[in-house]
Amino acid sequence: MKKANKKDVFIEGAITPEFIANSIAKHQSKTQIGAHDIFLGQVRADTLEGKRVKAINYTAYDSMANEKFHEIREATFSKFELSCMHIYHSLGTVNVGEICLFVFVSAPHRKEVFEALHYVVEEIKSQVPIFGKEVFEDATYQWKTNK
Repeated sequence: MKKANKKDVFIEGAITPEFIANSIAKHQSKTQIGAHDIFLGQVRADTLEGKRVKAINYTAYDSMANEKFHEIREATFSKFELSCMHIYHSLGTVNVGEICLFVFVSAPHRKEVFEALHYVVEEIKSQVPIFGKEVFEDATYQWKTNK
């Protein structure tokens, strides 16, 4: 199992395409990797009670959330034969169409990456104390609930 140092998984604002591309590109020279899988969580322009979402403002208990992310990462490495994993989540305002969650996993074989990625995303959604305030076009808001 690959052990990692605990690192801050939060990025202020949206996760940019350049950040995602650079994270992926670092793995091209690793010839023991046979598969990568990626999950990008994007802010949707939902309409709730007749109001359209224009952004989500994310907040978290930083230290508690980072600890939970680290626990999920370690549990995933113990369950699956992975080569590497990256998890990043936005804090602050992320507009509709922008990326707020980036999970990237690599392994020698494709089956592992598919299963591991699904596991990681479900664990994040159910366990990590991150809260989203959906901001509507009329400047009102409501707290987001996971579905």
